[in-house]
Order: sequence, then C-alpha cells, then structure tokens
Amino acid sequence: MRSIVPSAAILRQHYALVSTLRTQGFAIGSFEDGKLRSADLYLVAEGETPPAAARTVVIGTEGRYIVPSRDGQPARIAFSGADAAVGAGFVRALLAEPEMPTAADPESLALHTLADRVAAADITVLINGPTGTGKEVLARSIHLKSARANGPFVAINCAALPETMLEALLFGHQKGAFTGASSGGEGFFRAANGGTLLLDEIAELPLQLQAKLLRALQEREIVPIGATTPQAIDVRVIACANRDLQDEVAAGRFRADLYYRLSVFPLTTKPLADRPQDVPALAATLILRHAGNRMTIPWPDQSAIQLLMRHDWPGNVRELENVVQRALLFAGGDTISAEHIVFDRPAARAANDQPGQPATLGNIVQMHEFQAIRETLAACNGSRTETAKRLGISERTLRYRLAKAREQGDDIVPATNRTAWA
Repeated sequence: MRSIVPSAAILRQHYALVSTLRTQGFAIGSFEDGKLRSADLYLVAEGETPPAAARTVVIGTEGRYIVPSRDGQPARIAFSGADAAVGAGFVRALLAEPEMPTAADPESLALHTLADRVAAADITVLINGPTGTGKEVLARSIHLKSARANGPFVAINCAALPETMLEALLFGHQKGAFTGASSGGEGFFRAANGGTLLLDEIAELPLQLQAKLLRALQEREIVPIGATTPQAIDVRVIACANRDLQDEVAAGRFRADLYYRLSVFPLTTKPLADRPQDVPALAATLILRHAGNRMTIPWPDQSAIQLLMRHDWPGNVRELENVVQRALLFAGGDTISAEHIVFDRPAARAANDQPGQPATLGNIVQMHEFQAIRETLAACNGSRTETAKRLGISERTLRYRLAKAREQGDDIVPATNRTAWA
C-alpha cells in the first residue's frame, strides 16, 4: 500500500481530499518524524519545497490545470470546489500505481474494502458481474494485496481458448501425449504455481473439464495429459463469470459441486450506471492514461461530467474508455466540454425525452422498471428501506432510479414526500 504524506498546509486546505484518498486505499503518513522514505509520496501546497520532486504532487489554489510529473519534476494540479470530484480523481491517478483500482462510489469502496479482507485469506474467490465492470482489475488487486503478491498472476479467458486444446493449456501435457505434441507443456496451473490463476468466463468451461478442475481445487494437484503421476500445485484460483452460475447449474450447464467449490467467497461488481460517483474518477484516470505526451491535459468541465453521469453505460467501463478517447481527439484545447462527448448510441433516458420517437426495447424495460418501483412503493406505504429490500437493490440504487425517473418527467415520489428521500 502506498503511503501519502501531506504537508500541514494541504491538511488545512484540502482535508476532504486527503480523507477521500484514505478511503480509496492510501495510507496517510506524517511529516512530523522528518524521515523521507523511498516509497512515500508527497502532497504539498504551491510555494512549498517538494521533499522528493519526482514523488510529489503540488496542489495550487488558482486556475484549473493538471501537469503530470516529467523529467523528475513534481506533478502539479489546481482546481476549485466545483471540480472537486474530477480533481480528486486526477490526484488519485497521479499517485496510484497502474494496477490500483479506481473507486469513488460508496458501493465500489465497500466492495474493494471487502476484497482487501479476502486477499488476506488464501481462499478461492468467485467474482460475478457484467462484462466491462472491472472483474479482472479486482482479481489483480486481490493478488497484489495477498501473500502471493511476489508470485505470478496468470489470467486466461476460458471462452477465448480452443475447446480442443483447453485441457492441455490448463493442465499441461507430456511430449508425445497427442498428435503434434513434439515437446511438453507446463500448462497454466503450473505457470501460476506460487501465485494466482484467474479463470475468466468460467461458465464457458466444458462440463468434462469442470470435473478435472474440481479435483485440482480439492486435491491441489493436477495430472498433465499423457502423465500417470499427479503433480502438486500451489495456486490460488479466482474465477470470474458474467452469467449467474446458479442459473447455469439449474440449466445443467455447470456442475453444482464445482460452483460451491469456487464460491467460497463470492464478490459482485456492479454496472457502471449503478455507481455514478465512479464516473468522474474513472474519467480522470482514463484521460491521464490516454493523453499520451500532451503538454496540456484537457480537463472535463461540469457540462461534460453531467452528461457522462446521465448516461446509462450499457458497455460499462470499456464504453467509458471509448468515449474518453474520442473526447481527447475532439478537444483541441485545455477543456473537454459536452460537445466533445460522443456516445456509441444515445442514452435510453435521453431517448425517452424525445417525443415521437419509436419505443425501443430499452425504453420499454425502463418504463416497466419505473412501474414496478411505483407499485412496490405503494405496497410498502412509501418505505424506502422495505421497497429496496423487496426489489433486491440497495437504497442508494433506488434513489438513483427515482432521480432518473424525475429527469424523464416520471415523478414517482410526490413532491410532498420527497424530502424524506434526500
């Protein structure tokens, strides 16, 4: 874990920023002991001397800009309170290691806090969630915060490997074990020995291989193709799925015993639309990642951020990354505005505001969703807690859905009752 050492001036002027960085996983150090550690990062105010220039972020008070560290010089940034969300995202991106997850929404922060606890226990983990919601990022974070951090991290996509070769690729093979095996192969399990093996899209694993995977997990040994003697392995397995594995078990496409062996500790990543406070932080991280060697890093203004937060993100973080790269292409100056934001398609909530437009499947689903919320609210006598419980969502997600309905002119909660939902 990286340690940030803020100066006294930063603690006075930007205490909220320091608190935000703490919640995002940074340890906060102090200047009081006077010791400079090689791994420490520093936050100082404009006019203060950087303790270690290449590891220092200087925060100014005037203007709005961001200058990454180059040629051993400190990084520099300035922003006002109106840009605090994006500013905190840029500061985090300047300080974080490349593998560190980006999270600012309360639900995402809670997930990563739980993942940190899971990392300390050497158990199998199952991560469920839609495509593009950061399952591999979360898995890598668990690996790096575990006792296996110095071992290999091997990630494979079960859907991308040829089914005829999958067994050999996973468990290895001996020379001459099959036609074309002119030499032996260690396989992914042995390649990950001492570290972590990520099996992405585990639902695509053929049934016959699921039995062999189950034995490898239970016995901690594998039998390469063509071998007769088991070989011990020391591997932590993290499995990811974008489909509900319980549904797959019920349909007979996934072994129940393997499901329960993988699901020692399940984690779930949410769609980006359900964690809107992550959007400014992710946008800042992606802008820095794709800005290249630009002398001026464009800053997304309020119109751009509001547009991004209103979008429903069917493609999740991958779609946001595409939008950011387009915005960097269209923005020639120091600001990314709403006019530079180009989506793959209009947001469903925006499409509903256009009279005369034909109903799309997304619009129909959304209208039924609003009706379900309205009916459940009525049945629960307006209780937010009970409504969220019956719908199987969090109260924060329910508030977000209600706000989305109001944006489209469907005021589910009467104005007289709205203060109770603030």
